[in-house]
Amino acid sequence: MPDDVAELLRRSLLGEQEAMTELVNHFRGDVFGLCYRLLGHRQEAEDTAQEAFVRALRSLKRFDLGREFRPWLLAIAGNRCRTRLAARRKAPKTSSAVEDLPDTRSLREETHLAEEVALALNTLREEYRQAFVLFHQQELSFAEIAAVLGCPIGTAKTWVRRARRELADFLRRRGVVEERNC
Repeated sequence: MPDDVAELLRRSLLGEQEAMTELVNHFRGDVFGLCYRLLGHRQEAEDTAQEAFVRALRSLKRFDLGREFRPWLLAIAGNRCRTRLAARRKAPKTSSAVEDLPDTRSLREETHLAEEVALALNTLREEYRQAFVLFHQQELSFAEIAAVLGCPIGTAKTWVRRARRELADFLRRRGVVEERNC
């Protein structure tokens, strides 16, 4: 763990508000990025990231200072996202007239790779998406991903590999990439 993070943790454990604020600021981008990628909605991601920080700070006394802080924090954020996604699935489905209209946008309008990847990510199983985001966006190791998701390292590797394959298949089907580019 970097010395500055260890020092912020030590000061936060002593109850220093300024240190807690610095700790949140230090990891804000990582936590929000994970939440946004998993939830797909900015406001919901902001709320969930805030919930994750509140939980982490409340649980800081139970944190093992011998461990890395970032994977522990991202595990909390991932769990909050899973809770939100579960609540979203249980919520009654609402339908608007606009949502019921057929999609008339041409593929040409949606050829920006970032948009297509975002669409593809939303089609993945939740654990594949989480593993993919943690590996490619958060740049965690497979061991850290396994710790965050609570699975064996081999499973984390499998989920990342399957996510890549499904994303490539999705992008091929959409005509975004050709077979040789994947």
